[in-house]
Amino acid sequence: MPRSPRTARTAAAAGALIAGAAMLAVTLPAGTAAAEPAASTGSAAQAATSHVQPRPGALPASLTPAQQAALTAQAQAHAAATASSLHLGAQEKLVVKSVSQDADGSTHTRYERTYQGLPVLGGDLIVHQSPLGATTGVDKATSASVAVASTTALKSADSAKSFALSRAKADGAKSPAAVNSPRKVVWAASGTPVLAWESVVGGLQDDGTPNQLHVITDATTGAKLFEYQGIETGVGNSEYSGQVNITTTLSGSTYQLTDNTRGGHKTYNLNHSTSGTGTLFTDADDTWGDGSGTTAQTAGVDAAYGAQETWDFYKNTFGRNGIADDGRAAYSRTHYGNSYVNAFWDDSCFCMTYGDGSGNAHPLTALDVAGHEMSHGVTSNSAGLNYSGESGGLNEATSDIFGTGVEFYANNSTDPGDYLIGEKIDINGDGTPLRYMDKPSKDGGSKDNWSSSLGGLDVHYSSGPANHFFYLLSEGSGAKVIGGVSYNSPTYDNLPVPGIGRDNALKLWYKSLTERFTSTTNYAAARTQSLQAAADLWGAGSATYNTVANTWAAIGVGSRVTTPSGVSVTNPGNQSTKVSTAVSLQIQASTSNGGALTYSATGLPTGLSIGSSTGLISGTTSTTTGTYNVTVTAKDSTNASGTASFTWAVTSTSGGCTASQLLTNPGFESGSTGWTATSGAIDSSTDAPAHSGSYKAWLDGYGTTHTDSVSQSVTIPASCTSASLTFYLYVSTSETTTSTAYDKLTVAAGSSTLASYSNLNSGTGYVQRTVSLTPYIGQTVTLKFTGTEDSSLATSFLIDDTAVNVS
Repeated sequence: MPRSPRTARTAAAAGALIAGAAMLAVTLPAGTAAAEPAASTGSAAQAATSHVQPRPGALPASLTPAQQAALTAQAQAHAAATASSLHLGAQEKLVVKSVSQDADGSTHTRYERTYQGLPVLGGDLIVHQSPLGATTGVDKATSASVAVASTTALKSADSAKSFALSRAKADGAKSPAAVNSPRKVVWAASGTPVLAWESVVGGLQDDGTPNQLHVITDATTGAKLFEYQGIETGVGNSEYSGQVNITTTLSGSTYQLTDNTRGGHKTYNLNHSTSGTGTLFTDADDTWGDGSGTTAQTAGVDAAYGAQETWDFYKNTFGRNGIADDGRAAYSRTHYGNSYVNAFWDDSCFCMTYGDGSGNAHPLTALDVAGHEMSHGVTSNSAGLNYSGESGGLNEATSDIFGTGVEFYANNSTDPGDYLIGEKIDINGDGTPLRYMDKPSKDGGSKDNWSSSLGGLDVHYSSGPANHFFYLLSEGSGAKVIGGVSYNSPTYDNLPVPGIGRDNALKLWYKSLTERFTSTTNYAAARTQSLQAAADLWGAGSATYNTVANTWAAIGVGSRVTTPSGVSVTNPGNQSTKVSTAVSLQIQASTSNGGALTYSATGLPTGLSIGSSTGLISGTTSTTTGTYNVTVTAKDSTNASGTASFTWAVTSTSGGCTASQLLTNPGFESGSTGWTATSGAIDSSTDAPAHSGSYKAWLDGYGTTHTDSVSQSVTIPASCTSASLTFYLYVSTSETTTSTAYDKLTVAAGSSTLASYSNLNSGTGYVQRTVSLTPYIGQTVTLKFTGTEDSSLATSFLIDDTAVNVS
């Protein structure tokens, strides 16, 4: 169905339909849920700059183990087709590692890769799909083509084992012992893939930590390719958190330190052994410990408390069901070794282990340490960041970041949240913390900012820049007091950054870790991948997105983006509230100058007011109906200001949302009435059929590089609780490929893509498509269909009988 000559389009082959872009600007009603409050840290600067709401649809969905298993099984069933669509070689296969899903139905499937049956280390990748199943992007640990000339090793497994043992001895390991036989792999994490041996050396490290040194050697030359440590270390009546409630289990007449409400987590006493699980803690009266570090049971209380708070933090903050997101509990081992000054996570036992510190006086079971260790498990079961070089630093920082999140989440008055790591365990013997997030170099070894030499440092020191990034993103730069602790965070470029609030910084890092980071992610890739996550959460180019970019620049990773000077206030959209109704509307604003913002408002409905330091509009509307013209102003310390104006309707209680369709001329039968369209996009020719009537939007179809667009504005009453966009789509193409999306159609709300289609979705007729607009209720949104066509072979996207339905 080529275009007729009058359209000035190049005719495609018979049967080819090619479409471009259609745009709808839609104003949605205010949602019924109150805005999420900003993180409470006691920082005036944060209160002024952290009012940032992520898109609800971009947040992770909470899945049951059965739902998780079903998604995984479905992804594995289609793994071969996915491999083909990604143009992987015939000898490559994909194995699903995990599947996460956002609230809007978008999925992020993480795959491991094999080549001729051999594991491909550094071959992991993540496929991102829209709620309708269209692929929206792929993150790969390597962009190299995975293939080796031969899978026959010239160097023996025994030679690889001997070399690995020598490396362990050179690293100072005590009584190293190779465990299992080296396995043959394809190493793809550092350039051109090569056939290799992976050897794992056991025994003990020099400080008594169990050893799991992974040594990768070239199977052809015997040369070392890579090595990393598989043991990831960190540093009732509890010793560190005061009197706490812990969940225990009564077995007969004895209480056990088993938490059956959180997967069956158990806490054991190794009694200074270095192997096995030890003895499960038990008690006769369910009153545990005495607050003294020299009492064995006290460390068990701290470990159990840390485990339950970490489980709850991940569950209630991100919807994650346990360390591996499968409902399975890890377990904890306390009193490891003698005067062992460390704690560690071990994947092989899926457990945390804690030493008792110097002189066995201070067990390393503090709350942020517990959160740190279990977060190593989360990283292992998601991105799998290699524990060496820059990726190892990001691995360590991730545990510090989420350990800090756990400490703030627990809100324990004896161990309040702060940006200090291990401040309770006195590991230095002088009362100072192990690490500082606001200025990592204060520990004497960590780096504040990225440099090309970072990858050569111990991972606990190369974690510094990422810890610094998290602090700056949470709180902003400069001197301030938060929760009674003084901080003074500098920036690499000596320019201020405002921060977006700790809760939002945690959301960003978790989304980046679980949906974007791969095993080989370094600092440069972390910036790119976290900005993709920021675009999902807040929109590409938004004030929050720009703050994320600028904060990376503030630790020396990339450059600052151009942002408006002064103060920016995000317009919340027109509001509508019934009389005598409680209101909570958080105004979002940011300043390029740093520091606190002061808020004011004119024209608010009677009964409402705005917090001068928080920007929260609250109160209860009066009994008088009417429409108010509201202007909100935010002013920074330099007296620069920004404003946002909107209407606020106070309606009677008898009002409601009438189920209806709100688009003007939804079937295009009145031509361009109600629409703004690129030339030729709204069409009544007989060269291509309409779904009904005579008119439709015919986007693209040129067979040359081209883009089309259409737009329309719609206002939706605030009393509506759901909204959706439906349309009929017919894709016809002259492309012959079955794997490559050359010509594409995207459906977007503002800067966020809702659905994607391409020449791969071609068919023989119209198919109705539906996307949810509910997450955008209360906003003015531009809905945009964008069709982009490459330089050859036409694809047509026909759109007809559109509708924005509300109820």
